[in-house]
Amino acid sequence: MTTLPAIRLGTRASALATTQSGHVAELIRERLGREVVLVEVATEGDRSSAPLASMGGTGVFVSALRDALLDGRVDVAVHSLKDLPTAPADGIALAAVPPREDPRDVVVARDGLTLGELPVGSRLGTGSPRRVSQLAALGLGLELEGIRGNVDTRIRKVREGQVDAVVLARAGLARLGRLEEVTEVLDPLQMLPAPGQGALAVECRSDDADLVAGLALLDDAPTRAAVTAERAVLSTLEAGCSAPLGALAEVVEGEDGEELWLRAVALSEDGGLSVRMSATGPVDEAARLGTRLASDMLDEGAADLMEAPPVRNQHA
Repeated sequence: MTTLPAIRLGTRASALATTQSGHVAELIRERLGREVVLVEVATEGDRSSAPLASMGGTGVFVSALRDALLDGRVDVAVHSLKDLPTAPADGIALAAVPPREDPRDVVVARDGLTLGELPVGSRLGTGSPRRVSQLAALGLGLELEGIRGNVDTRIRKVREGQVDAVVLARAGLARLGRLEEVTEVLDPLQMLPAPGQGALAVECRSDDADLVAGLALLDDAPTRAAVTAERAVLSTLEAGCSAPLGALAEVVEGEDGEELWLRAVALSEDGGLSVRMSATGPVDEAARLGTRLASDMLDEGAADLMEAPPVRNQHA
């Protein structure tokens, strides 16, 4: 009996990335019965300390892993799905989107405070123009400071008093086992997450038919539908992750069974102007739903918001 070789799974080297990749590796072992070894790959986003928006945003954590796939150094790559460009990549298949973690944003603040409890003038750190715009729209009088770094680095800035609070994705803290440090989970009415936030993308070479078929066993249909709708909004608005845009889709119970409920917002940099809309549609028409909602947003002036000046470094 021939033993199949171990699947080489490409991952970024950060604690969160290797934790996420380790989760996918366990799913592959359980469902495909294959051994998996992690292969660390350095990406442009990891090597630079520049604000992500100045580096082009989308794709800075992805291209090196895709290169490793295409040149045969790895067989599978795992990404945070929100980092993926919306355009398909030649020779690469999005083979699976496993079940999603809670996509909401959270606050980690000094003294257990919530956003509303932070005094006017408090320093809040975030590297995301999407969060900056939505926080500014709340009118809380916070000083927004651009920060980068992994989860540990950002939380340490709060512990050491460099900032009073940071906003992070709940999914990352959940995967790292650090939810006890969260002081508030933000309602999507206050802060819509990035398209695809909380979901993982499992990619392989598109010509590896056996692996494409095997990895399909990891796919979660409701998650796939939700992120497909969200990414269709992103694609139609021609925005990268550096744009002030949030979107969230959920499979909900409608009058005639399950349907997809999609919400999205596009904002000016200062949060003073926004186009916020929602729509529902069949689960199996996720891409069409996202495209339709985004088209409606463009009709309401979203394109003008997207053309706003980029977020300055001190507000990044």
